[in-house]
Amino acid sequence: MLILASQSQTRKTLLEQAGLRFSSQPAAIDERAIETAALANGADARDVALLLAQKKAEAVSEVNAGAFVIGADQTLALGTELLHKPADRAAAAAQLDHLKAKTHRLHAGVTLVRDGAVLWSDLQTAELTMRDFSAEEREDILDREGPAALNSVGGYRLEGPSIRLFETVTGDYFTILGLPLLPLLSVLRSIAPHLLAGKPSA
Repeated sequence: MLILASQSQTRKTLLEQAGLRFSSQPAAIDERAIETAALANGADARDVALLLAQKKAEAVSEVNAGAFVIGADQTLALGTELLHKPADRAAAAAQLDHLKAKTHRLHAGVTLVRDGAVLWSDLQTAELTMRDFSAEEREDILDREGPAALNSVGGYRLEGPSIRLFETVTGDYFTILGLPLLPLLSVLRSIAPHLLAGKPSA
């Protein structure tokens, strides 16, 4: 059995499109508390992304004996500053303005856990530079994105109208969406090829 320890529709869609059979089960962990403790102990944005992915997978693994559990998480770093999902449209607008004309990094961690043991982990990073867009452009994008903008750590969706706000993007597309899919598929082929067989999830 394969379980995605996430409620992210984007991650579920990526696995579905790859033809995997899996179920999804959100992990009951306090992400902000884990992040705060990690940062206090000297962790950086990369460490936090991988740690949260691992904690999610471990939590779900504890109640699903024998299952292969995928944990994934993503952090956005502007220099040493970590940003989070905006609470509302005003926060999304402020966050986009904060990122405007600057380069930020998205770190995506993914891990595979079975019976509480970490079988494999990986971390990928993408760099994104936003244009020096106008307030009118920003408001137009937020209108087009609607509530979806609040579900993204950056207050934008690269796979949506928000792409208009960007100047350059360097890195793997799946990493930007929050799940380094190619490394994950590679390790599944190696250690659990049976999970790639059969009909995909309905």
